[in-house]
Amino acid sequence: MARTIDYGNLMHRAMRGLIQSVLADVAAHGLPGGHHFFITFDTTAEGVQIADWLRARYPQEMTIVIQHWFENLEVTDDGFSITLNFGNSPEPLVIPFDALRTFVDPSVEFGLRFETHEDEDSEELAEEEEPDDDPEPPLHDAQVVSLDKFRKH
Repeated sequence: MARTIDYGNLMHRAMRGLIQSVLADVAAHGLPGGHHFFITFDTTAEGVQIADWLRARYPQEMTIVIQHWFENLEVTDDGFSITLNFGNSPEPLVIPFDALRTFVDPSVEFGLRFETHEDEDSEELAEEEEPDDDPEPPLHDAQVVSLDKFRKH
């Protein structure tokens, strides 16, 4: 069997390492300037800990904003925990890095997107059902990097 380099997994680890470094810096020093983050994660992923009422409201995916009010941000090798304010109700959340779907800092137009194999299957089905009238994807302000399409199946 020939050995190959799994660039997809290597890039995912590197991207999660970048997010880990950014969040660890914010935990130690606070958010600099106008930086703020939109983080979307899979609420069904193993290790995610959120309040029952949040899980009921967001049964599959949730986006949080880290900007004005947050506390208890702790970053580990596997993920992070944070307390956020939901309608004057502080709620602790635990989010493993493996649960992340997107990480965006709109203040500097930076973004990362983690796709799953299920996303690819859904995209392939959509392409089969609807012809691609527009060969060019629309341009977006943020830089979004998607790497799962390079992974071996």
